[in-house]
Amino acid sequence: MNLQFPRLLRPLLGGYLVWHKPTSSKVIYLTFDDGPVPEVTPTVLDILDQYGWKATFFCVGDNVAKYPALYAEILRRGHHTANHTYNHLKGFSTNTASYVANVNKAATLIQSNLFRPPHGQITFKQQQALKSTYRIIMWDVISYDFDKKQTPQHVFKTVAKRLRNGSIVVFHDSLKAQQNMLQALPQCLEFWISQGYRGKVL
Repeated sequence: MNLQFPRLLRPLLGGYLVWHKPTSSKVIYLTFDDGPVPEVTPTVLDILDQYGWKATFFCVGDNVAKYPALYAEILRRGHHTANHTYNHLKGFSTNTASYVANVNKAATLIQSNLFRPPHGQITFKQQQALKSTYRIIMWDVISYDFDKKQTPQHVFKTVAKRLRNGSIVVFHDSLKAQQNMLQALPQCLEFWISQGYRGKVL
């Protein structure tokens, strides 16, 4: 499960992780993990079009292989894509060689130097092995849209409360997050726009 890592603990996880992009401008880096999936991703793309917002999609290689046309549609609409391993591996329970091989397998389908570890799990050895090829992108705002105990309103409030200039925000275009995310996302976009924020891709 993804976590909201306290800022003071982040350096303990390794020095090659990007949590936030410091800026004085009202900029947000909206990201989506775990797709693409046909039941969810097309609706996300339509919502983003409606609000004129661009995002970065951290895609699972196996899903890209299953739905190549949907992956191409993400790019066609002007969004960026990035690597989220081929099989959504948990770094803490996968040896470094297997983990790196899985990331590189996804890279045969996803042309990006950006990588996000599934569940936020990545060991220092895995970071060391990947840092010369990839920028390892984490987050400073997680929506918890995947948590069945949350409601869409809770998801919105969580994101609104933690937001700051240069925040990297995580939602999920997945079946697990579908109900919460599709209802909370328009609320978040409307709120960000009303507060003068603009979206950028990583």
